[in-house]
Amino acid sequence: MQRLPRAPKAVLFDMDGLMFDTEALYRDATITAPRNAGFELPLSAYLETIGLPASSVRELLLARFGKDAPLEDLWRQASELFAQMVQTDLRVKAGLPEILSFLEAARIPSAIVTSSDRTAVEAHLSATGLQGRFQTIVAYGDHTAGKPHPAPYLLAAERLNLPISECVALEDSRNGVLSASSAGAMTIMVPDLVQPAPDVVGRCTCVLADLHAVRDLIAISIVGAAVEP
Repeated sequence: MQRLPRAPKAVLFDMDGLMFDTEALYRDATITAPRNAGFELPLSAYLETIGLPASSVRELLLARFGKDAPLEDLWRQASELFAQMVQTDLRVKAGLPEILSFLEAARIPSAIVTSSDRTAVEAHLSATGLQGRFQTIVAYGDHTAGKPHPAPYLLAAERLNLPISECVALEDSRNGVLSASSAGAMTIMVPDLVQPAPDVVGRCTCVLADLHAVRDLIAISIVGAAVEP
């Protein structure tokens, strides 16, 4: 039976794609905005942009749309469309309410470690009734360097006054896994839109299907028994 190497003292959550289904919304907005302007971005082409730096995404889109494509306007329209979608279609990922309730009952602190800004974090938590459920939030601008640098996760552990090696980090993306594993956290990947490459899997303590499975693994690692359904 699979167990974590150590019973975790805290759980650190990525936000987009891990807690909330925002990656799917961003995907839809990023595909729809160009289509509305007469440019076609197939799903396969969008998936190629995930995890790339902005400069590389720009090159890829200009190669597809043409060197004179109004990328700034398209990004602005996609951002506006995404904001509208969040207002009506934001959903929590499967298992999030259950794992938060389990951690609270077990007196295990939790934190959010995200590349999104604090305004977006607070808006998402408010929209889903999750305010006050996390002991600290590390958001864009709080750390010296963003993911894949380890700084965000190291800061979260420092704020919780815990060694990072005693923390579980939950991530859905390559850059997030690199950040958490480089920091020294027990890193669990819960893939969202893209399945992990072998080198990413190698950086993880394990890869699980959803947050229900994460909850069960933590429970087994703490008390030696699966959570009752």
